[in-house]
Amino acid sequence: MAGGEIHRGEIYRLWLWWRRRWGAERRRATVIWLLAAAFVVLLLAAGSRVGDNALSEPAVHPSSAPALVELTLVHDAEAKGALCLDGSPAAYHLTKGFGSGSDKWIVHLEGGGWCLSLDSCSYRKSTLLGSSNYMERQISFVGILSSIPSQNPDFYNWNKVKVRYCDGASFSGYRESEVQNGTILFFRGQRIWEAIMGELLQKGLANSKQALLTGCSAGGLATFIHCDDFRALLPNVATVKCFADAGFFLNEKDISGKRFIQSLYSDVVQLQDVGNKFPDCVSRMEPSQCFFAEEIIKSVTTPFFILNAAYDFWQIRYILVPAESDPEKAWLRCKQSIQHCDSNQLQTLQGFRNAMLSSLSEFKQKKNGGMFIDSCFAHCQSIDGYTWHSPNSPRINNKTIAEAVGDWFFDRKETKEIDCPYPCNPTCYNVDLSQLSSIQQSDRSSAGSN
Repeated sequence: MAGGEIHRGEIYRLWLWWRRRWGAERRRATVIWLLAAAFVVLLLAAGSRVGDNALSEPAVHPSSAPALVELTLVHDAEAKGALCLDGSPAAYHLTKGFGSGSDKWIVHLEGGGWCLSLDSCSYRKSTLLGSSNYMERQISFVGILSSIPSQNPDFYNWNKVKVRYCDGASFSGYRESEVQNGTILFFRGQRIWEAIMGELLQKGLANSKQALLTGCSAGGLATFIHCDDFRALLPNVATVKCFADAGFFLNEKDISGKRFIQSLYSDVVQLQDVGNKFPDCVSRMEPSQCFFAEEIIKSVTTPFFILNAAYDFWQIRYILVPAESDPEKAWLRCKQSIQHCDSNQLQTLQGFRNAMLSSLSEFKQKKNGGMFIDSCFAHCQSIDGYTWHSPNSPRINNKTIAEAVGDWFFDRKETKEIDCPYPCNPTCYNVDLSQLSSIQQSDRSSAGSN
């Protein structure tokens, strides 16, 4: 289908653009931390609390600059079946906690869309979304993975893990055979999950007293999928919770009346046999419907927090207005920047926001649930230090995303923050995707063309 072509090339280039933002974030943060360290000392001297730790806790990690964390390949990956699409070993990055965070863990599941055909999955084999051979050997930990107290007050000194995404189906698919209609592809997302969790348990996760499973985008969806699995791995005495960022994808019709996203999910589920992950659900409805967070969350018993932009630019771009539904490209500028939307387009976007709030209405009643639904044109806000917790972060009721998640995790107060409609929130950081067109040109030789 045409959507396969979109996800084969444009998604990868969009992901590259987003990763370059992280690189810019690291350069910006390197300057900021020098000033922030001095402010932290002043705050501590004034008796302010940093995170959830006593004032005797070190003000900053011994290496306070944004950490570069080494890539770890899964040990004996072939025997464990923990293989990327191309057959290379699955991988993750781990930095150890310190002080009061030495027995506390954050496990972050990376995102990056899905592949829905043999062609699009084969394309990924030559990218970092399908092979550990193309992954960076070091990455910087920022946002919720930051080790800098001023940027990550509640979790800065925890053990932190970033699980790399290379299976194309939110760590949930599994087919035993690697030969798919004559094409060599390893659909082993479930095995990747199991193998990496096994290694982390041996490295200290089994003894954790507090643990948080999180992820963004396709990794956010994986957080819904694996939340109760994560809880089951850990001691009953541990506090275990889950936090999905930009993983609540809506099963909504696009502007032409078609369900583009459900069709896409149907292809993913069928290709990688994802339905086996939801046996109860698939007995009641189409397997593709079971891949939506709205259905998955109904059976999750572990405390859960949902972060989503009401005007999630990925969802607007690929669920509400996929290219097939806008052949005249009337929505092109609006999809690049919400500031370029006309009044009729904004009315449609408000309808999309209303659909999101309606889909979340049942979850909102859960006592142990948390929410932060801002009115920003954004996607994946927890893995960028600027949006996670900074002087310029988006706020609802004067609370940053990091503060809201911390209040919920540590039971400081009930946290169900829902923003007013666009353009009411002046603190929003609204992404401008017009930069993507230049990236399409610069990356065409390395990433391939549509």
